[in-house]
Amino acid sequence: MKQESKITLLEIDPWLKPYARDIELRLERYRRLKKSLLGGAKSFSDFANGHLYFGFHRYKKGWVYREWAPAARGLYLIGDFNNWDRTAHPLTRIAGGCWELRLSGEYCRGRFGHGSRVKVHVVSDAGQEDRIPLYIRRVGQDERAGDFCGQVWDKKFVWTDARFKAERRNLFIYEAHVGMALEKEGVGTYREFAGKILPRIKRAGYTAVQLMAVQEHPYYGSFGYQVSNFFAPSSRFGTPEDLKYLINKAHSLGLAVLLDLVHSHAVKNKAEGLNGFDGTAYQFFHDGARGEHPAWDSKLFDYGKAAVLHFLLSNVKYWLTEYHFDGLRFDGVTSMLYHDHGLGTAFCDYRQYFSLNTDVDAVTYLQFANALVREINPRAVTIAEEMSGLPGLCLPIEQGGLGFDFRLAMGSPDFWIRTLREKSDEQWDLQELWQVLAGRRPREKVIGYCESHDQALVGDKTIAFWLMDKEMYWHMRAADDNLVIARGLALHKMIRLITLALAGEGYLNFMGNEFGHPEWIDFPRAGNNWSYKYARRQWSLAEDKELKYQFLARFDADMLALAKKTGLLQAADTSQLRVDPENKILVFRKAGLIFVFNFHPQNSPRDYVLPADSGRYRVIFDSDKKIYGGQERIDAQVLYQARQLDQAGFPIYLPCRTALALRKIK
Repeated sequence: MKQESKITLLEIDPWLKPYARDIELRLERYRRLKKSLLGGAKSFSDFANGHLYFGFHRYKKGWVYREWAPAARGLYLIGDFNNWDRTAHPLTRIAGGCWELRLSGEYCRGRFGHGSRVKVHVVSDAGQEDRIPLYIRRVGQDERAGDFCGQVWDKKFVWTDARFKAERRNLFIYEAHVGMALEKEGVGTYREFAGKILPRIKRAGYTAVQLMAVQEHPYYGSFGYQVSNFFAPSSRFGTPEDLKYLINKAHSLGLAVLLDLVHSHAVKNKAEGLNGFDGTAYQFFHDGARGEHPAWDSKLFDYGKAAVLHFLLSNVKYWLTEYHFDGLRFDGVTSMLYHDHGLGTAFCDYRQYFSLNTDVDAVTYLQFANALVREINPRAVTIAEEMSGLPGLCLPIEQGGLGFDFRLAMGSPDFWIRTLREKSDEQWDLQELWQVLAGRRPREKVIGYCESHDQALVGDKTIAFWLMDKEMYWHMRAADDNLVIARGLALHKMIRLITLALAGEGYLNFMGNEFGHPEWIDFPRAGNNWSYKYARRQWSLAEDKELKYQFLARFDADMLALAKKTGLLQAADTSQLRVDPENKILVFRKAGLIFVFNFHPQNSPRDYVLPADSGRYRVIFDSDKKIYGGQERIDAQVLYQARQLDQAGFPIYLPCRTALALRKIK
């Protein structure tokens, strides 16, 4: 460990030496701004306590409500406790652009308290508006009126997870959306997810669940990516205690829970969100065009403002401490890092990482956020959704990095979808496949995946749909022989296994994709008559013994079991043994195993010589087994003897569209 701590980003990647000063400035800036930001605070954790000061809090004589609105001329608390009177309860301006109101006496005896519906009436140079408090912890929607309203929330929850320790080595992530996780045509709840879905995730072999769309958002169909209330878990799925129940339950099952955290942008909506809260455009966001995301139609944070950093860092701490999340997946990191948000940029030259296009304020914020996470919970995991390949993203800050644990292997799903869309089976480039999956920055860990929720949304296709399309509706019965389905099942399994084996030190799957869920995600909207038919998961398909979905589900579970048993994710012995373009065969070694993939649509060599050290070998994993929907063309009892002649190796029968893992028998 001591030796590794001395390694710097420049030593790891000598090609970065022309940019040594840029990297040094990154670290110098981090140290300088950290000192300036923290002031008298000893640590980031001491600093990031906005949620403990702002918002609604009990005190001895009643309640105190505080707000940050530096440009406002007046704030008035309104709600059901005062019949929404816009003048009865003014806040008093205090230092630092903050406002305060203390409620005691009659208002605390049954009129104001837990569950009270509230807003704040803001008077500014821009006019007068009723807004939702910035640090509100629960936001409910009036089903009749359709508008959102804050609720004072002060309910205790008893945690029972003190002994839980999240798995960091075998990180198999099950990406999930609570609302669409059930089979019913409607919105699922946190408690339904805890009772019905968490046990499925555990049985399937995953070690972590990544929850999407938790932060409150006004439009359900945004998949949670247009956040309005950063401290409020979405009320569509239940109460804050219901979410805590879900996480506590997950921990009891040995599952870590990761939060998809959206700090890359915020919803434009003024009625529900942060935008223009104090009457200015620049309270939280950049002013003018820089404050508008050209592709997402959303607002962009100004990471150079201390008050914005205080808000966002407090939000990081809040989710980790209040809800016991075990890690954070930071959304849209590429958009944060560059002034052009990475739109249309290929990032094929190192100069692009250190140009004037880089948002150095965002770089520093992400370093601060990662440092804060380490202080709060050293076992917590941070993951960056980042596609530019920024050097040092997943290296410690003191080594010149940004401090993330993992980056998502975003090039992998792009490669698979592009290959399936544009190339016939005979045209697959196995060397490119190897480079895309196995190639990554040294010492920077990656979460490998072949598809996520992005590929499941309307407008794209899942791998299952690219492979089998409409045939899935007619030929998925177990007794039905269909060439399209047979090809689809075979390649679906092979794609997953080779991605797991090569693409990262962690692995991710979106719920239902492991068994080839046949339908895309289409949230209720006017275009589908507000239907929930495609905003759900049909688990019964994988449980029906008359259907072929069961084969893919079984394969996925056994694949994860193999990876855990062999330490596949942690293994550092990956080496390519053979790429055979003509026969479409790829052979490599990892975790002491020999993996063989025959992607050819027809050729099944009978005596294909595999390169191997002397010794005896046995097939321990076979994608062609009948329990996985295959033809079982390999005899698992056969021992293969490799002898040293001109070169070591042994002949083996390699069925087409089959993946094998062989182990040397001692």
